[in-house]
Amino acid sequence: MKNIYRIADITISIESLYQDIHDYCADYRTEGIPDIEVITSQADIDFERSRLPENTPSHDERLEMLAVHRKIAERLPSFSTMLIHGSVLAVDGQAFMFTAPSGTGKSTHARLWRELLGERVIMVNDDKPFLRITNGHAQIFGTPWNGKHRLGTNISFPLKAICIIERSEQNHIDRITMSDAYPYILLQTYRPIDNAMFAKTMGLLDGLAGAVEFYRLGCNMDIQAAELAYNAMKG
Repeated sequence: MKNIYRIADITISIESLYQDIHDYCADYRTEGIPDIEVITSQADIDFERSRLPENTPSHDERLEMLAVHRKIAERLPSFSTMLIHGSVLAVDGQAFMFTAPSGTGKSTHARLWRELLGERVIMVNDDKPFLRITNGHAQIFGTPWNGKHRLGTNISFPLKAICIIERSEQNHIDRITMSDAYPYILLQTYRPIDNAMFAKTMGLLDGLAGAVEFYRLGCNMDIQAAELAYNAMKG
């Protein structure tokens, strides 16, 4: 099975063993000459299975989706783009990313913004957006890999700020430097296996310093946390 998709302004051909990946990416279907060609095999599926914790249930169809995702992520740095784990929403034409280890509350905080601001909020991606950095500008893109609740849109916005979320009984937010934010962002960034692509990814991370603002938010998952964060970051 083979189809062509347009993700983050990159035309990608996907040839797979199973239909599931094509259903998953249906909103991104296009035509044209691909910039990236992805072909999966049983060996790719077996590789993804080998990375799972022992005795984790798995299905070839699901593992193939992971394999396609990895193959695309490995090539992204050639397009000044990288995959970063986070929840991204846009308000009034500018995007904000919330990042933290899984289970900290990124998606919950994004939901609070939707409750606070209503239809002004557009969910860009709730899990694995693509981030492009060129000439001091950061652009964030929705992707098909948008979390278990499938919250996302085939759209892009300028990224204004990255906010690192931490649990706290009292809500507070601070503007921080790239140096402060770097260890947290690095952990949430896909780091390619290929050495050349890895080096390009590190260069893209360095380029974030002049492209976006950085914040650290301690929050208790109350709607006041969303109000505090929005007022601090909106500019």
